[in-house]
Amino acid sequence: MFILELTYTAPVAAVDEHLAAHVAWLDAQYEAGVFIASGRKNPRDGGVIIAVADDRARIEEITAADPFTVAGVCAYRVTEFFATKTAPELAAYREQLPA
Repeated sequence: MFILELTYTAPVAAVDEHLAAHVAWLDAQYEAGVFIASGRKNPRDGGVIIAVADDRARIEEITAADPFTVAGVCAYRVTEFFATKTAPELAAYREQLPA
């Protein structure tokens, strides 16, 4: 599982110019089963996404296609972790530690 932290590298007005395309990109990732949750940070200087994928390389491909990334208005910090404990509603996402 991955935590994707977006940090805006441009003024919010420039980010907002690409917001509709970013939301469409988010929707496609939810439809593909990659994203579990997402939202803006408070204060609004970026966002956070919880994602699942087979490996970090796949996540990096996905984040590179984000319209915010393409437009150069955000930077991503990707953190991989093992979700060994979850709320009951997220049991399908529980992982085993690697051997």
